[in-house]
Parts: sequence; structure tokens; C-alpha cells
Amino acid sequence: MSVVVITGASRGIGLATTSFLLKTFEAAVIAISRTRSSELNALSNEHPETLQIIQCDRTDELAFTNAIESAPAKYGRLDALILNAATLDPLTRIGSTDAPLDAWRAHFEVNVYSLVTALKAATPSLRESPNGGKVIFVSSGAAAGGIAGWGPYNASKAAMNSLNRTYATEEKGRIVSIAVRPGKVDTSMQGEIRERGGVHMAPDVHELFIREKKDGQLVRPEDPGHVIAALAVNGPRSLSGEFVSWDDERCREFRRPA
Repeated sequence: MSVVVITGASRGIGLATTSFLLKTFEAAVIAISRTRSSELNALSNEHPETLQIIQCDRTDELAFTNAIESAPAKYGRLDALILNAATLDPLTRIGSTDAPLDAWRAHFEVNVYSLVTALKAATPSLRESPNGGKVIFVSSGAAAGGIAGWGPYNASKAAMNSLNRTYATEEKGRIVSIAVRPGKVDTSMQGEIRERGGVHMAPDVHELFIREKKDGQLVRPEDPGHVIAALAVNGPRSLSGEFVSWDDERCREFRRPA
């Protein structure tokens, strides 16, 4: 039985991934989340022995470290770490005065520095995983893009991919580290973009996000969720350090059955 820690498990991709880990891959899961959704609570009721929910602010270094270290303390091992939690705020243009620098700092505390906290806490146990530890970074196309108004998010996801590459090099032969692009997923973040993004984004780009939702073109959370869960359990060394889309040909064997 694999033991997996996942952040941001309450909704969307995180919730779908947690469900697949429990039901399809029969893993034990420590779900670290700032809030507890009714859906996550329902999963806990279904899997009381293999799902533990820890409410924690990931910017609290001590509490977040303790939450991650509770996995090997409880189960005697840690096999995978899925870093899914992220924030979009602040939506702002780089040259704008509408968001103080402190808002950028707060964004990086969540989207970048908490990753470092998690890796520091998990690495010793991941190195001891019998089948080799796995780290899955839930990244974004924003890491390689430059959508106007998304300055903090674009930069933080690029930093995530950089951490993935470096970590894969440093832990070569011991831990597999993969960054996954889930695509435009039908989640609350997409709702935020449609509702608040128009002030900061280019009009045609914002309209594209609205139209894709209207036309039913957004990705269901279950599709990338299955890939992420499968990679956390069976991710190959050949993908370590890579940034791959959930629907990439290299991820075909990890997709959920049609």
C-alpha cells in the first residue's frame, strides 16, 4: 500500500486525485487542506482507515512540516507527495499600482515557498520509500506563458517547474519528480478568472476563457486527477524532471479508462 501526502485536496483536481488514490490505487492518504469541503468529509467517512484530513495553513512552516511528517509517523513510510495547492491572487499587471508588493510576497509564500517547506519535510522519508519516492507538482501552462494580469501566477508556476527540474537532478536515482500541466480544468479558479479577470487580462483572452466554459471545452477534474494519482504511485524515472501535460502521449498509460 502506497502512502501519499496531497495538498489542496478539498476541491477540484485535488479532490479527484484523492478519490482515485483511495478507490483505484488503494493508497493511504494524508490530505492537507486549509478548509474541509463536504466532498472531502464524505471521502473520509468512506475511508476512515486510509484517509486522514489535516487542516493547515501551508504558509505556517512548523504546522505544515508537522502535517507532512505525520504520514511516516502514522504509517511508517511516505511514498509520494502531491503538491496541488495554489492561489491565483493577486490578479494584477506588473506595472500596476493596484497590488502592493506585499501581495506578491503573499502569493509566493503560498505558491513557491510552501513547496520548499514540503520538500524539506518529505525528502528524508521519500528517499526511504521501497519503490522509490515520487513528487508530483501540479503546474500550469502559465509556467511557460505570459497572460497579461497573471504576473504573480505565471512567475510562481515557472518557479515551480524550476524547482521540479532541480529537485529531480539532486535526487536522481532516489526520487522521481514530475511537473504536470492539467490544462484548463473546470474548477473554482476558472470561475475566478471569468468573474474577475476582465479588469486585468486582454479582452480577447478573457473572452476566450468565457467562451470555452460556455462551449463545454474545459477539462473535467477527473481526467488530470487520474493521471496525477497514477504518476504518484507508478511515475517512471524517464519522466523525472519533465513538465508534461496530462494528455501528453507519454502519460497515455496513466489516463483513466474511457
